[in-house]
Amino acid sequence: MADPQWTDPMDTSDYLKSHIRTVPDWPAPGVQFRDITPLLQDPKVFRVLIDTFVHRYMAPELRPTVVAGLDARGFIIGSVLAYELGVGFVPIRKKGKLPFTTVEETYELEYGSATVELHTDAVRAGDRVLLIDDLIATGGTMMAGCKLLEKLGAEVLEGAAIVDLPELGGSEKLRDSGLALFTLVDYAGH
Repeated sequence: MADPQWTDPMDTSDYLKSHIRTVPDWPAPGVQFRDITPLLQDPKVFRVLIDTFVHRYMAPELRPTVVAGLDARGFIIGSVLAYELGVGFVPIRKKGKLPFTTVEETYELEYGSATVELHTDAVRAGDRVLLIDDLIATGGTMMAGCKLLEKLGAEVLEGAAIVDLPELGGSEKLRDSGLALFTLVDYAGH
């Protein structure tokens, strides 16, 4: 039986958007939080989400040798995508969470800063990496992840996310830095 919310396979963005929950005033007043967990709860929707990424990254010019996921929701999407593509997965974690020798990158947040880390043996020079997260807001986390991968000699083919919040400027900042981006859902006006 066809899903009544999704009849046109070319309209994947609207289909996925219809399964993203907006939580007003969380974590602070005035913020419209885009919750992707409903995408993961429904097996058919989750399949559409993953298959959309898989089909894109099967193309020879975009095919990675490794997928890197940003802490923490990038781990969910990235590990499944890596499995489906038949490549390895590496986590980029918040500082202090990785047990082996790491490289780190600190970036600015709206109030303060944060640091992410990557194991020094996670990628090798020449690896073709897809960097993935759930959402692009200010772009700081993805930019830091990209810098870490490049420090180790990897080539970041593209940054990918489910959701882009373009008014926060992150996607523009990332593209201006030279990082190609692919996102599935756009929330103009956050």
